[in-house]
Amino acid sequence: MDWNHELLASAIWLGKALAITLPVSGLALWLLVRFTNWGRQFWRLAGEFFLPAQNGWRPLLALLLILLVTLAGVRINVLFSYWYNGMYTALQKWDQKAFWLSMLVFAVLAAVHVGRVLFNYYIQQSFLIRWRQALNESLLKRWLNQQAYYRSAHLAQPGDNPDQRIQQDVASFVSSSLSLSMGVIDALVSTFEFTVILWGLSGVLTLFGIDIPRAMVFVAYIYVIVATVLAFRIGRPLIRLNFLNEKLNADYRYALIRMREYGESVAFYRGEEVEGRTLRQRFDNVIQNVWQIVFRSLKFNGFNLVVSQAAVIFPFVIQAKRFFAKQISLGDMVQTANAFNQLQDNLSFFRSAYDSFAEYKAVLDRLTGFLDSVEDAARLPQPTHTLRDGGLILHELNVRRPDQQPLLSKLELSLEPGHALLIRGPSGSGKTTLLRAIAGLWPHCDGKMQHPAPEQLLFLSQRPYLPLGTLRDALYYPKPAGHDDAAAVAVLKAVHLGHLSGKLDVDADWSHTLSLGEQQRLAFGRLLLAAPHVAFLDEATSAMDEGLEDTLYRLLRQRLPHTTLVSVGHRSSLLGHHDLQLLLHGGGSWQLQAS
Repeated sequence: MDWNHELLASAIWLGKALAITLPVSGLALWLLVRFTNWGRQFWRLAGEFFLPAQNGWRPLLALLLILLVTLAGVRINVLFSYWYNGMYTALQKWDQKAFWLSMLVFAVLAAVHVGRVLFNYYIQQSFLIRWRQALNESLLKRWLNQQAYYRSAHLAQPGDNPDQRIQQDVASFVSSSLSLSMGVIDALVSTFEFTVILWGLSGVLTLFGIDIPRAMVFVAYIYVIVATVLAFRIGRPLIRLNFLNEKLNADYRYALIRMREYGESVAFYRGEEVEGRTLRQRFDNVIQNVWQIVFRSLKFNGFNLVVSQAAVIFPFVIQAKRFFAKQISLGDMVQTANAFNQLQDNLSFFRSAYDSFAEYKAVLDRLTGFLDSVEDAARLPQPTHTLRDGGLILHELNVRRPDQQPLLSKLELSLEPGHALLIRGPSGSGKTTLLRAIAGLWPHCDGKMQHPAPEQLLFLSQRPYLPLGTLRDALYYPKPAGHDDAAAVAVLKAVHLGHLSGKLDVDADWSHTLSLGEQQRLAFGRLLLAAPHVAFLDEATSAMDEGLEDTLYRLLRQRLPHTTLVSVGHRSSLLGHHDLQLLLHGGGSWQLQAS
């Protein structure tokens, strides 16, 4: 090899390789998307990021640069192969000048190699970070859009562990997509290059009296193809086992989180034994699956190791006769071994990376399952909503249980601004479900509704939601926290939480810091600050005494005289704060009367 002109020769090689690889890769991607399920799964997740109309040209240009650097790595490996030949040939011939020249060439190649590896790491990580950000935002937007995070729970087969899909599987998807795609390209291009090298170095192999020219190439291909087919058969169960591994771990983690969330209730019931059995059972499921992965991986990895180790001596055994007959030099012998092992490694890529492909397929299944769940949730039926400035009108509203048994049939209701309605009825008659239907959360309903825009509606549940963050964030939720300390302090005092006035900017888990009664009072403060056109209160004073309940309702009617109130409650003391009451009798029947 003429090292003096190798820079220009390598540049020409890179240009040709890129010109061939780009259209071939594009065609392969199109065929995979068109004819394979996992190709369609990939494009469903990645298409938005790579389409210039959606995300500009930057992702494609970055991917082109990564491809160019990957091909440069192939070329450097080829050059190292020729370097080994030259260096060992110089040693065999006792050529000191050629030896030191080869050391200089190595220094240049090594420097280029190190620079390429570091640059490749940087551009790949930059690309992966931007891709992960884009995909995370896309999935998060779909999950939050149309309240899919809640409505998907009403599906016949809701997606499991959406938190893990967004947090963990997105990272796995982008990193595996890049590493596997570049690995395939590297393996295929390297296979071609080292096949050419091995073709030139191979001689004739006599087998059973038959002369086989270029035998080394055929041995390499047959050896790897047979090994790959056997490896696929051994490793196939890993796809299902890896999928189960993620699911079972997520289920166990969810049970642990739930135990922490409901720790107080469990402690009151002394339910540690029952909870412990549940946790241990879920952990046992994880361990059983892990053992299956271990045993299957032992078979798979053991087979791969045997195949790889046996491949080390093949080129020396086959070329030994020609070497000792002085038909080839020591450099040729070493380059043959290097080229054979490179070819064997490249052809073995799909076998060696089978477990990675198995994990990747499991990630694809989980992420596309998440998308299916979100899209199915968006298709769940809803009543017809029409906007109006104030008040609430329900026309022929039908609300059903999941088994389609009626809770409310043809409900007619008209509330003007400033009116107050109390919904009463026995447990299971559909009081809270009616509020869910009005909020657009309950899919088993139909009819017509007229109410203000969603941002002018506020729902207070029996156990108020307090977000992570400061007390000020919790007080103003779901709107951005205001900076008027005087107004916030005044509201806290009005709802009998004046002792918290100095803690507005304290960051804590307030849902565990405040009692349920304090949380409900804080929710009333939130209602006063938000001043919605319509407010829905679902057992919002259940943890208060009747005196405090009366005080807070009087405060609402005084401060928010034009707000329409819809309350759910059992106490007769609430009747005095409402103009109308809706009595639900179950089975679809209802009665509207004055309080």
